[in-house]
Amino acid sequence: MSGPAAPTRGGLFRHRDFRLLWTGHTVSAVGSNMTAVALPLVAVAVLDASTFQVAVLTAAAWLPWLLAGLPVGAWVDRVRRRPVMIAADLAAAALFASVPVAALAGMLTVGHLLVVALGAGLARVFFETADQVYLPTLLRPEQVPEANARLHATQTASYLVGPGLAGLVAQLVGAVTAVALDALTFLLSALCLRRISAVEARPHRDAGTTSLRREVAAGLRFVVRDPYLRVLTVFGAASNIGLTGYQAVLVVFLVRSAELPAGLVGLLIGLASLGGVIGAALAARLARRLGSARAVLLAGALTGPPALLIPLAGPGARTAWLVLGGVLVSLGVAIGNVVKGSFRQTYTPHRLLGRVTVSMHLLNYGTIPLAALLAGALGALWGPGGAIRVMTAWLALTPLILLAGPLRRRRDLPAAPS
Repeated sequence: MSGPAAPTRGGLFRHRDFRLLWTGHTVSAVGSNMTAVALPLVAVAVLDASTFQVAVLTAAAWLPWLLAGLPVGAWVDRVRRRPVMIAADLAAAALFASVPVAALAGMLTVGHLLVVALGAGLARVFFETADQVYLPTLLRPEQVPEANARLHATQTASYLVGPGLAGLVAQLVGAVTAVALDALTFLLSALCLRRISAVEARPHRDAGTTSLRREVAAGLRFVVRDPYLRVLTVFGAASNIGLTGYQAVLVVFLVRSAELPAGLVGLLIGLASLGGVIGAALAARLARRLGSARAVLLAGALTGPPALLIPLAGPGARTAWLVLGGVLVSLGVAIGNVVKGSFRQTYTPHRLLGRVTVSMHLLNYGTIPLAALLAGALGALWGPGGAIRVMTAWLALTPLILLAGPLRRRRDLPAAPS
C-alpha cells in the first residue's frame, strides 16, 4: 500500500485525491436523497401505491444489509476497495436509469420500484463498506476526523438539497425525471473515483484464515467483546428503528393527511435536515471541547426527545413542528455519526475494519427494513400520523441505552482497545 499522503499545505482542500472522493460523495448523496423522496412520490402520485407499499420501498432499500452485509464486509477486507466503489456506483446508475425507461414504455410498476430499491440497496452495502475502509488509506490518522466531518457535512447538506430538488423537479416535470437525475449523479461519482491517483495495494490477509466464515466471525467477536463498539451498535440499531419508522411514512402523511403539494413536501423534509449540516460542522469542535464520549451523549440527547415534536405537524403553521423537531433530531444524528465514525475508523485495527464496520452496520441498518415494515403496518391500522407517534415515542427513549455502557464515566473515547 502506498500509504496516506504526506501533509499538504492548505489541508484537505489541497489534497487532490480527497477532493475527488469528496466530490463523488457529494453528487451521489444529493442524487440519493432526491431518490429518497422521488421514489415514494412516483409510487404515490404515478402508481397510486398504498401506505404499506411505500413503506416496503424503504424496507427493500435497507434489506441487503441483513441479507449480505456480513459476507460483503469480509470480502471487502480481502480486495482493493476503489474498484468495488466504482462498480457499485455504475450498478446503481443502471438501476435508477431503468425507472424512466420503464415509465416511457408504459411498463413501470410498484414491483419494478421494489427491485430497483433492493438492487440499489445492495450496491450501497458494497459502496459504504468499501468506503469506510478506503478513506483511512488516503489520509493520515489525525486527518480522518476532519475528513469525516467534511464528508458528513456534505452528506447532511444533501438531505436539505436533495429532497428540495426532488420536490421541485417533481412539481415541474414529474417525479420520474427526478429519479433519472439520480442515475447521472452515480455516473459522476464513479468518474471522480476513477480519477483518484493513489495506488491501493492488495490488503494483507490474516495468517491462517481460509474462509469468509472465519473472517466474519472475527469481526463479530471484536464488536461483541468491545464495550464501546457494543453499546454504540445497540444504540444505533434502536435509534434507527424510530428514525426509519417515522421517515418511512412521512411522505404519505404530508401528501395525503396534510394535503401538501410535492414541491412543499420536498422543501419541508429538506429544511428538517438542516440541523445535520450544522451538526457535522460542529462535531469535531464539540468533541475537542467537551470530550468525544460526552459529545456522543449530547448527540443522543438531541436525537431522542426532540422527535416528540414531529407528530405535532399538520397543515398550515403546524408544519413548523416538523421543521423544528427534524432540525434538532438531524443535529444530534450528525454529531453522533461524525464522532462515532471517526472513533471506529481510528480505534479498530485496520485489518479488521471492513468486518467491524459491516458487523456494526448489520445491526444498525438491519433494523431499518423491519422498522419500515412495522411503520407501514401501523400506518395501515392507525394512519400515517399514528405510526409516526409510535415511532417517535420509541426514538425519544433510545438515548438511555448509552448510559448503560462505559461512556457515562469518560470524557473521551479511548484511542485503542485495551
